[in-house]
Amino acid sequence: MTTPPQPNPGARGGLRAALKPLSLPHFRWLFGSGAAFFMAMGGQMLVRPYLAFQLTDSEFALGVVTAAMAVPMLLLAPFGGVLADRRERRSLIVVAQIAAFVGELAILLLLVNHRLEYWHLVVSTFLMGCTFPISMPARNALLVNVVGKDGLVSAVALNMSMQNMTRVVGPALAGFLIPFVEVEGAYAINVALYLVAILATLRLPRFRPPKGARSVPVLKSLVGGFQYVVTNRTVGFLLLYGLVPMSLATPFQNLGVVFTEEVWHVGSVGLGVLNAAMGIGGVAGTVVVAMRAPGAGRQRMMTLTALLFAGSLALAAFSPWFAPALVLVFVGHACAAIFTALNNTAVQILIPDEVRGRVSSLMMMSFSLPMFGTLPVSAAAETYGAPLAVGVSCVLGVVFAVGFYAMSSDLRNLDARVAATRLDPAP
Repeated sequence: MTTPPQPNPGARGGLRAALKPLSLPHFRWLFGSGAAFFMAMGGQMLVRPYLAFQLTDSEFALGVVTAAMAVPMLLLAPFGGVLADRRERRSLIVVAQIAAFVGELAILLLLVNHRLEYWHLVVSTFLMGCTFPISMPARNALLVNVVGKDGLVSAVALNMSMQNMTRVVGPALAGFLIPFVEVEGAYAINVALYLVAILATLRLPRFRPPKGARSVPVLKSLVGGFQYVVTNRTVGFLLLYGLVPMSLATPFQNLGVVFTEEVWHVGSVGLGVLNAAMGIGGVAGTVVVAMRAPGAGRQRMMTLTALLFAGSLALAAFSPWFAPALVLVFVGHACAAIFTALNNTAVQILIPDEVRGRVSSLMMMSFSLPMFGTLPVSAAAETYGAPLAVGVSCVLGVVFAVGFYAMSSDLRNLDARVAATRLDPAP
């Protein structure tokens, strides 16, 4: 079909440029669909560990639940990218969302009937992990179809602002509602949001993959995605560098219930407030990115925010008091959002559309890999305590960020590469 009109934020930043993609109806439906889906996901990121901890009273059990989602995300992500480059993208998103809805509805029915067991959570989380490799590469590729590269910086920042805002509303709503409607009510709200996401996605037009994409054998297409990343050093390094904030944020977030229950003693309401601080910080960071001029330099800010995030999270983990930890978590996640938005936007600008789905799937692999880090961190937390386990993890993240930047000339020359690509008239 015909590509929708593309916004042109121009050379200057500011609020008007930041909000420009919202003038496109198709972007608004994509944005609304994502808002409902990620708010449900945000709520489940609190409810699922809460249930696992209540059922097992084990920190390691939280790591197992997280790893159950990471395994299929890691293994299936490349195939999801191939599908996004070969198949109609809206349909892929809808199918994946329906599967997620059905799986979560089954858990809700078990919970309401008092038949839920820990292994049910592990299995459902595994199935949820299977839907992500199908929906997320298609969603990321569809974003570029909707707004074009000219509007990509603001669109990515708005999308990330929405995702971080859902991390405020989802966990905070679940945390505050559990004492009033119990965990069953909080879970039911999240299941309803998955249904809203499906209905909003159905309002999007269909976007066909590039011509000739299906003529390439699946295995060759799969290998081609990896070959592109290997031969394009800048994109490959950006994908690896993007591991830094997620490697630190994932264990801290999944062990948040341990901190609120056993370190700060603030209960489920405190857990909701903690997740809200993460989300509000993320929103603040993405607003900063959205209001920056499209051509503003990103390399120095990425390095600085990666270091500030790791340091802030380490201090929060070692804090014996809840209030200072909230401030540190807010600052850290604002820095993480700035880093991630700049990193992801650079990748999307640098890659051509014919490999966009496959590279987006590799970006998701960089999201799932840190989930495995939760397993050893949660095991260490059970032996040595959550503060020491998470704090040491953050210190190692600082060392990785500094070392990776020092070794990579591609990252140090990132601004020049992005500027050259934006000026390239080739499609």
